Amino acid sequence: MIPRHVLFAGAVAVAAGAASAQTEMPFALDWKFEGPAAPYTHAIDAGLFEAQGLEVTITEGAGSLDAIPKVATGAFPVGFADINSVMRFLDQNPGAPVTAVMMIYDKPPFSVVGRVSQGVSAPADLEGRVLGAPPPDGAWAQFPIFAAENGLDMDAITVEPVGFPTREPMLAQGEVDAVTGFSFSSTLNLIRLGVPEDDISVILMADHGVDLYGNAIIVNTDFAEANPEAVTGFLTAIAQGWQAAIDDPDAAIEALLKRNPAADADLEKRRLQLSIDDNVLTDFVRENGMGNIDPERFAAAIEQTRTVYEFQNEPDAAAFFDDSYLPEGDVLMLK
Repeated sequence: MIPRHVLFAGAVAVAAGAASAQTEMPFALDWKFEGPAAPYTHAIDAGLFEAQGLEVTITEGAGSLDAIPKVATGAFPVGFADINSVMRFLDQNPGAPVTAVMMIYDKPPFSVVGRVSQGVSAPADLEGRVLGAPPPDGAWAQFPIFAAENGLDMDAITVEPVGFPTREPMLAQGEVDAVTGFSFSSTLNLIRLGVPEDDISVILMADHGVDLYGNAIIVNTDFAEANPEAVTGFLTAIAQGWQAAIDDPDAAIEALLKRNPAADADLEKRRLQLSIDDNVLTDFVRENGMGNIDPERFAAAIEQTRTVYEFQNEPDAAAFFDDSYLPEGDVLMLK
């Protein structure tokens, strides 16, 4: 349930701003309308963006990299994307007007999901087997780091490029032995396809040496410089949306189902809860609040990326993440 003071503040702000035009901020998601997108759809339906003077619409995406060029070109002022892919994009496109401004997945959901019955339960089991990997997948982008940290011989793994729609069906049918993907997406998609839960192995890269951050809210920096209050208001509503989803996941999923009526409510509620428990509400976030990063950890993540990716330019952490638009006060303190 949304706290009463939030609803009251929202009502006051809407009333005060009724005479003025709302700032339009279309928001590009990384993926489809599934459980982890519920905090954003709920924020729209609960009036949290409206209370900040914003008119927000949400568009589905096609992978963790999808929103980056959309935001960099100005087609969307804000999006949701893998920060590690933002690093590489900016390295290859110096000066592009895009940066991350709010960390959402403090612990990234990058994973390898396998079938126990096909011999995949641990990282070393991947050698000699077939790995299905969609080329635009954020988890696949980090797989070389995962392989290096776990001493895997990449030449001993047969990598099969697959499409997002065919990834889990191919694993369910035994055409591949494991896939790269987000833990909460691939796991529950396999369950929906009838794969027994005890036959699914989830190898979370963050538990096996990959010390990276995950998806973040990104902005077009030209838009942000011209509309700083709008960006801070947007991030405020994002945090409120996540807290509201934590407080009342049923209401959050109801908002999601309006955009995706074919979705299974119970499955998407479980997917949302997995993202909260494993990726969003971490020990760091409980102590420090949502949205910011640990500079030392981020520096280490850049160095870890350097082990498998040759930067064309010296990486600048300040170009990849800007915390200056984060709201002040306790709005970021999730519980």
